[in-house]
Amino acid sequence: MNGISGLKIKIFSDGADLASMLEMNKNPQITGLTTNPSLMRKAGVKDYRNYCKEVLSQIKTKPISFEVFADDFVEMRRQALEITTWGKNVYVKIPVTNSKGRPSYELIRDLAGEGVKLNVTALLTLAQVHESCQALKGGPASIVSVFAGRIADTGRDPMPLMKAALEICKASDSNIELLWASTREILNIFQADECGCHIITVPFDILNKTSQVGKDLTKVSLETVETFKKDAESAGYHL
Repeated sequence: MNGISGLKIKIFSDGADLASMLEMNKNPQITGLTTNPSLMRKAGVKDYRNYCKEVLSQIKTKPISFEVFADDFVEMRRQALEITTWGKNVYVKIPVTNSKGRPSYELIRDLAGEGVKLNVTALLTLAQVHESCQALKGGPASIVSVFAGRIADTGRDPMPLMKAALEICKASDSNIELLWASTREILNIFQADECGCHIITVPFDILNKTSQVGKDLTKVSLETVETFKKDAESAGYHL
């Protein structure tokens, strides 16, 4: 990861495969970790509580975010209050709305007021950033996760929005950090750093590509052609 070592942004790994999480935890350039119910399901996790506690038995210092999965705010609150007890390095992920589109701001305000470190997730608009920051204001260290990759998926450039989101965070509370989420490619790490984002969360498979940073493009071109040739030969293609 030498190609990104000079950046100011904090890099969190994103995933739920335990072996990969432990590997990333050992890497000094990875300063935190995140996961979510979708990634956990993909990794084959069956018991949410036991899985999280197994992770925390080995990842004890770097910040790590675990998400509530209830859709009802009363149950979200109950889950959040349990999750926060699992470790001093734990942030509780709260989605900005439930699946019915009802905002979570009141819950966020209540939990922040009770000293729960939160990672408000799935934000895509500046209005959501503003309301989340207002709810978090005056609370402990917290994270606002804006899904820049999903913004880009709609054909919009996320850079202006992320820069504006950063200003909202700064104006609200110095304890609030802006996180660039839904990273799609290595370039996003440099974009997030340029925007001034505090954190970017990056999937394992993309982190494994950091060795490509700064690589000679002529060499990349040749390697691409070599791959095409090898695959055509392996497939036994002929005309």
